[in-house]
Amino acid sequence: MALEDPRRPVLLALRGLGLGDLLASVPALRALRRAHPEHRFVLAAPAYLGGLLPLVGGVDELLDVSGPGPVPYESPDVAVNLHGSGPESIQALRRTRPGRLLTHAHHLVPGSDGPPWEPETHERRRWCSLLEWYGIAADPEDLVLGDPGPNPLAGGGEVIIHPGAAFRARQWPPDRFARVAADLAGQGHRVVLTGSVTEIALARHVAQLAGLPEESVLAGRTNLPELAALTAHAALVVCGDTGMSHLAVAVDTPSVILYGPVPPALWGPPPDRPHIALWAGRRGDPHGDRPSEGLLEIGVPEVLDAVRKLRGVGVR
Repeated sequence: MALEDPRRPVLLALRGLGLGDLLASVPALRALRRAHPEHRFVLAAPAYLGGLLPLVGGVDELLDVSGPGPVPYESPDVAVNLHGSGPESIQALRRTRPGRLLTHAHHLVPGSDGPPWEPETHERRRWCSLLEWYGIAADPEDLVLGDPGPNPLAGGGEVIIHPGAAFRARQWPPDRFARVAADLAGQGHRVVLTGSVTEIALARHVAQLAGLPEESVLAGRTNLPELAALTAHAALVVCGDTGMSHLAVAVDTPSVILYGPVPPALWGPPPDRPHIALWAGRRGDPHGDRPSEGLLEIGVPEVLDAVRKLRGVGVR
C-alpha cells in the first residue's frame, strides 16, 4: 500500500467483513474512487483481504478492521459506512470525527442522515444506491476484478469444487459435493477442491468420498491472489452461497451456486452472465448450525443438469 501523504485528504470506507462482502462492495468502492480522485483512499477491512485490493483498484491503504469497529483513524475528510445496518458501524465512524459521513440512517443514532435501510435490496445495488443518494454515480455491474495473473497450477481449465461455507446453514452435504466431483472427474475433467485452512479436513473428506487423489485438495494451500488466479483460469466453479461464489463472478468464470437460507435475489450473480443460481425458494436462518431445509432440497441431479446447461465451458 502507498505511504501516507499528509497533504492529501483522506477517504475512509468501512467494510469489516469477509471475502464475499468485499467483492459485493467493489462497484461502490470504484464509484468512491472516481468521485474522490484527489483523496487517499483507506479501506477498513480484515487484513487477510489485502492481497485482492490491487485487483479491485483505487484503494491506497488497508486498515485492519474486523466487524463494525472500532476504527482506529483520526479525522478523515470523508467517511463511508459500507458495513451494515446496525448503529455500531455508524458510531464507530462518527468517533473518527470525519468531515462528512455517508451512511444509512438509523433510528438509534440521532442525526444520522441518509437513506433508510432496505432489507430486500441486492447487496451490490444497496451500496450503489447509498452513494447515489449522496449524489455519487455508481454502477452495480462494475464488479469484474483486474487480471489476477497466470494460473498457479500447470495447465488450466480445472473444475473447482468448493464445499465449505461460513455457516453450516449454507453448506451443502459433503457426500453430495463428492458425487458431483466424481461425476465430473469420470468425464475426464481435472477436479480440484478449494477452501480455507479451517476447511482442509472437509475438502479431504470430499476428495476421499469422490475417489480423487490427495493432490486434488488445494484447501489451505492458496492465498487469495492465487485463488483468484486459479478461479480465473478454471472452466467451472461449483459451490454454495459463500465467498467463492462471488469470486467466480468477479473473475467471470462460469459457476453453479447453491443457495439455501438466503435467496439469490439478495446475494446472487447478475442474470446476464454465465452463472446458474439454484434455490428451492425457502428462506431460513443464514447463521444456522445445520444445512437449511431449502438447501437440502437441491439434489445432485439438479446440480449436474445445471453444469450441462453452461454451454461453451467444456463441461458436458
